[in-house]
Amino acid sequence: MKATGVIVEYNPFHYGHIYHLEQAKKVSGADVVIAAMSGNFLQRGEPALVSKWARTEMALNGGIDLVFELPYAFAVQKADTFANGAVSLLSAAGCSSICFGSESGDIEGFYDTYRFLNQHDEKYKAAIHAFLQQGNSYPKALSLAFASLEPDKHLIDLTKPNNILGFQYVTAAQKQQASLKMATIKRKNADYHDEQFTSSPIASATSIRKALFSRTNEGSAIQSYVPDDTYRLLTSYQRSFGSFHNWENYWSYIKLLLLQTTAEELKDIYEMEEGLENRFLALAAKAESFSEFMNALKTKRYTWTRLQRALTHILTRTKKTDVKMAEEKVSYLRLLGMTRNGRAYLNRYKKEISLPIIVKRASFDDPLIRLDSKAARIYAMGLPQKYRQKALELEFSQQPLYIEKK
Repeated sequence: MKATGVIVEYNPFHYGHIYHLEQAKKVSGADVVIAAMSGNFLQRGEPALVSKWARTEMALNGGIDLVFELPYAFAVQKADTFANGAVSLLSAAGCSSICFGSESGDIEGFYDTYRFLNQHDEKYKAAIHAFLQQGNSYPKALSLAFASLEPDKHLIDLTKPNNILGFQYVTAAQKQQASLKMATIKRKNADYHDEQFTSSPIASATSIRKALFSRTNEGSAIQSYVPDDTYRLLTSYQRSFGSFHNWENYWSYIKLLLLQTTAEELKDIYEMEEGLENRFLALAAKAESFSEFMNALKTKRYTWTRLQRALTHILTRTKKTDVKMAEEKVSYLRLLGMTRNGRAYLNRYKKEISLPIIVKRASFDDPLIRLDSKAARIYAMGLPQKYRQKALELEFSQQPLYIEKK
């Protein structure tokens, strides 16, 4: 059985993801699709709309055969660390290829760009440093540094979010010397950050979430843009747990933490650098909501995403020493769900997979999985009080999901 890998968040799963999976199987010729999926907190530093279990079920219904959790220490990270973890997970799971979506759609362009930047490595790093010194954010500094090298037109545009991640996937595979064939699918219709629906059934996850959190809260508005299973699971989750997750639900906890934390203590939290702790503490007492805090906090230097990730680490009390435990590769595979096809794959190849496959959380201990469990418990606190205990218990009580259909 031939497996291809995808790196996903499914926040939530929609028609664009179905297109991606169909094309991934087509270009790879794979029999099995394996997902490395972020847990309850995501790469851009935000709580997932619904839990990892609900998103796993969406994935299995939508065409994924196996879902493994990308550990928190890799998932809530800048692009290169995120990519290193995800690529190593899929390589360890036995994938022969990885297929990712991009604005480019040209895999050779990614390899050409990788070679180009390797050839100009010292000049590129010096330019990044110079642009950072001018007060630019890290992503902006990367973009300006790349443009300063006067790249050929056939190289990919590293200002686009999915191109940036895709480039890091290719880079990670090269550095790890992984025997993976990389492939990319050009994104259709909606852009990653689009906030409005288009006439197409393919909408961005951003626009779907915006509709769900609109004042009218008419979930039916998204029905044309997500598969029936996704719509059913979203409505079921809201009914079963009383709410979707968003940052405003956690603001009171963050404010409390910041008000009782000293600058010295805050400096130990991952991603708190360059005196950022003083700005956090000064503004926390004044803000009455998460959005008010973020709008006051954001500067040219620090992107919304970078600040959200720092807040996630404050919320989970993740210290710099905790994240240092994360090597460039994952050390275990936590199984969240499988189809019949996925189970057949595991039965056939599990002896060839060198990493432990975790089915029962309670039976395995590791510093990184402890971070995942802590994050899962805190994630549950974003729900109305009467639903929290039910959500808290899922981390240890929930067995991997199994779905017959592919």
